[in-house]
Amino acid sequence: MELIFNHLADNPVLVLFLLVGVGMLFGHIKVRGVSLGAAAVLFTAIAVAAWSASYGITLEVPHAMGILGLAIFTFAIGISSGPNFFHVLKTAWGPILIMIAVLVVAAASGVGLGRLLGLDSAMIAGTFAGAITNTPALAAAGNAAVTAGNESGAAVATVGYAVSYLYGVVGMLIFTLLALHYRRSDKDTPDPLLNRTIRVERDDNPRVGDITARLGHELKFSRLRRGEEGPVSRPTSDDLLHKDDLVTVVGTKDVVNRVVKELGHGSSHSLIEDRKYLDFRRITVSDPKIAGRTVESLQIDRTFGATLSRVRRGDVDMVATPDLVLQQGDRVRVVAPTSKIQEISKFFGDSARGLSSINPVALGLGMALGIFIGEWKFLTPTGATFSIGSAAGTLIVGLVFGKIGRIKSFVTAMPFTACQVLSEFGLLIFLAQAGSKAGGQIAAAFSSGDWWRIAVVGCVITTIVGAGMYTSMRWIIHMGGTRLAGLLGGVQTQPAVLAFANERTGSDPRVALGYAMVYPVAMIVKIFIAQVLGGL
Repeated sequence: MELIFNHLADNPVLVLFLLVGVGMLFGHIKVRGVSLGAAAVLFTAIAVAAWSASYGITLEVPHAMGILGLAIFTFAIGISSGPNFFHVLKTAWGPILIMIAVLVVAAASGVGLGRLLGLDSAMIAGTFAGAITNTPALAAAGNAAVTAGNESGAAVATVGYAVSYLYGVVGMLIFTLLALHYRRSDKDTPDPLLNRTIRVERDDNPRVGDITARLGHELKFSRLRRGEEGPVSRPTSDDLLHKDDLVTVVGTKDVVNRVVKELGHGSSHSLIEDRKYLDFRRITVSDPKIAGRTVESLQIDRTFGATLSRVRRGDVDMVATPDLVLQQGDRVRVVAPTSKIQEISKFFGDSARGLSSINPVALGLGMALGIFIGEWKFLTPTGATFSIGSAAGTLIVGLVFGKIGRIKSFVTAMPFTACQVLSEFGLLIFLAQAGSKAGGQIAAAFSSGDWWRIAVVGCVITTIVGAGMYTSMRWIIHMGGTRLAGLLGGVQTQPAVLAFANERTGSDPRVALGYAMVYPVAMIVKIFIAQVLGGL
């Protein structure tokens, strides 16, 4: 084995892909329906690096690769979460304030228990960074310890980090499993979209636009037939509905049921089957000129006499509301005159390229801006400086880019499918690098007589954070288990937890939304706390 490890030590790229491949082999293994997914890459890397260290050989993926992988991952997560993030943020102050309080309590408990067990400040600070699995916090703790006069503070903090890191991941995975266990009772589950044909029984001739305005934009009138044998047409907001008209509506179950109750009763007739006058088709948005624009700005009703009834992004269907921003790779359902379908397909592009275009201009400039922001040095009241890190910087820029969608001719968003591929690839690179680094330090850490004290303090800190967030989010905020699973990963700033939750939920968008909701604040708060602990 020594010969093999020596060869691998000289080939870090080979090590990277070997860890990714072997790790995912284990990650796909299910025990009672549970698999680790991408998190298995982390544990495989720890095991292999610790094994090589027993031969006195350092087997480590370069740090720069880890930064690259994590930055790509967070940028892609930001892009895909951006459209919903700022809406959710308006109601997220409660969870964020609770998270800050929980982290402060966990840190104070760690200091109290650590002092009781005889650990110094640098060791406690490093243990805190490992227990909440945050490398920038480790750097802040080490720098603060050195500034305070402890020359070996950085090395001591690293030992604490290495010992407590493993349970920092495993412990939070346990709380994530608890959150996912009750996800079936989630009350924030998006309602599925329905098509329903309604026979109008009212004789006061209600206006289509008035009904839509009253019941909300989560409703589309897609077809209208006057009389039993009349042609099927596309209703406009100015159309009046007459008694015995047949009208097809699209919306969430609750809204559709309200329309049925208000207008008349559900009909056994299906206007969708009559494609003589109106046809419908799923069309892929692949033309960059369309990406980043709202449904309303396209004005396809005036140009083509057509209606966008719904938009499918990834595996999620959404009502095509006027303010919905389209992305490349979206599949729009268009209801239009039969003669206009081909022209409309050409307008949107309708090419598979839209599913996989990574938009290299937005990717390059967004990543560069995010890394610049992440490395910017901020001055603290104590005179020390800190940076939020490339991961937080690229996440922030990604969220803004995803929200904006377009700046004149510059498209800032990327297709959902491309974001999924980039985020998974970046995550695997980061996990391989983080695991190889931690694994190489494990042997040295356990040779220290303080290892069990570190482990106890680390377990207490991780458990306080996990249990505190789980109980408060579930019973105080009443957050659904799916979003809570992602939020726990964001609080822990741990991509492995996010990957595990995505694996278990089929990449439900609420997981990424919960993660992005708290990640930037969690990153900054952890760095501040670690800096304070290191300087005690």
